[in-house]
Amino acid sequence: MSAHETDAATGADSSTTGDSKRWIALAIVMTAAFMDLVDATIVNIAIPSIEDDLGAGFGAIQWITAGYALAFAAGLITGGRLGDIYGRKRLFLLGTAGFTLASALCGFAANPEMLVASRLLQGAAAAMMVPQVLSIVHVTFPAHERGKVFGMFGAIVGLGAVSGPLLGALLTEWNIAGLEWRPIFLINLPVGLAALLLGRKYITESKAPKALRLDLVGVLLVTAALLLLIYPLTRGRELDWPLWGHLMMAASPVVFGVLVAYERYKTKKDGSPLVELSLFRVKSFAAGIAVQLTFGVVLGIFFLVWTLYMQIGLGWTALKAGLTGVPFSIAVSMAAGMSVQLLVPRFGRKVLQAGALTMVAGILLYFFAAGRYGAGISPWQMIPALVVMGLGMGLIVAPLTDAVLSEVPKEHAGSASGLINTTGQMGNAIGLGLVSVVFFGVIDDRGPARAPADVADAFTDAFRNSLGWAAVVLGAIFLVMFALPARPKQHLEGGADDDAAAPVEKEPALAG
Repeated sequence: MSAHETDAATGADSSTTGDSKRWIALAIVMTAAFMDLVDATIVNIAIPSIEDDLGAGFGAIQWITAGYALAFAAGLITGGRLGDIYGRKRLFLLGTAGFTLASALCGFAANPEMLVASRLLQGAAAAMMVPQVLSIVHVTFPAHERGKVFGMFGAIVGLGAVSGPLLGALLTEWNIAGLEWRPIFLINLPVGLAALLLGRKYITESKAPKALRLDLVGVLLVTAALLLLIYPLTRGRELDWPLWGHLMMAASPVVFGVLVAYERYKTKKDGSPLVELSLFRVKSFAAGIAVQLTFGVVLGIFFLVWTLYMQIGLGWTALKAGLTGVPFSIAVSMAAGMSVQLLVPRFGRKVLQAGALTMVAGILLYFFAAGRYGAGISPWQMIPALVVMGLGMGLIVAPLTDAVLSEVPKEHAGSASGLINTTGQMGNAIGLGLVSVVFFGVIDDRGPARAPADVADAFTDAFRNSLGWAAVVLGAIFLVMFALPARPKQHLEGGADDDAAAPVEKEPALAG
């Protein structure tokens, strides 16, 4: 394919048809990403309703939230590689169809066990769908446009993470057709069907330029390593931290080591590893992955304990708790939109580091406000802390994706995207597992609380303890960010450098 044809195919020319088609396709994949992000957080706000309706205990509730993250994390690298091998459009549509079906099963779940199983299926389907989003963006848009696109993606991440609870609150409070919490899942049906129909029309197939084969041993090893770590974390408190749980967690890094050794062997043997280890020689990618993992831990801890604190500890309604998150959502979206386009080109990694410190400041504000006002705290007294936290999060989420992918060769877009999402979700699942320790552990230490005031005090103490741990992890993130390049390669004025970096990629995700 000639250089001109490559430009035309990626939409870099002035063709209105090609340009409009790729932006429509972007809207479709962004909607799917938004649907996944909403589903990861929408359940939190409906927890009391699910508890009452299905008789689910804290153990089941933790599985309903962590089960999704676990299945998602375990399948993401495989999902990204399958897109490279069999086609990103094909896997995106297959994952979207599975996600829509699993959402229907969640919505009609008759007991906690069925809901947990359906959430696991939903997470597995999302693992096929979500990696294709960043892959399609990466191979569709030239380097000088990707900053703008990832800025939009960061805004979507912020909006999805916090509009989930608000949407969940509204759907639960409205009790549509007497279905109580169930519409939080059923709402995915029309969105999923629309994404399937429009995706078939507007997304054109792309795959890795050389023939790859699925590394089944790699799939088994990466899945086992993640399960050995996350399963005992999630179930430990419920089972009083048995010895086998500690042994499983100790075995996890050993299996990860075996995975690395096998992937090196697989690369030499046939060049089709599941994990492209050469990506970790790209400094921006390796450092960004470390940040993504630790940041995922913070988000996993914060969003679940925040909901439990407001709804069960303070006794707020789902709607009141959901509306309290609106300022946070607005702050995330505003900061994410500004960071990539205006701030990163001028200040580089300092933007991400400022984001980490700003989030720490917001968390400390929240820590002191929760302690000062106790059970009588109002949403208005939470807003300053939430806005500061949201601004900090927005300064991290958008530039981080851009920095991690900026120097990745296009032929490894699916593998890199899978790794980015996997580490974020792995961190999220670890964070959800740690809720047993940093939140429920404090409540257990307080003993049984019978009066509402005692419950509020116990949950406030547990919430503040969780905030303290989140601040410590964010401090570690700030230090890890020094390993990021001071000025990541991004926002090039043309696509020439990008094309030169990846000359083997000649099949765009979308054609005009």
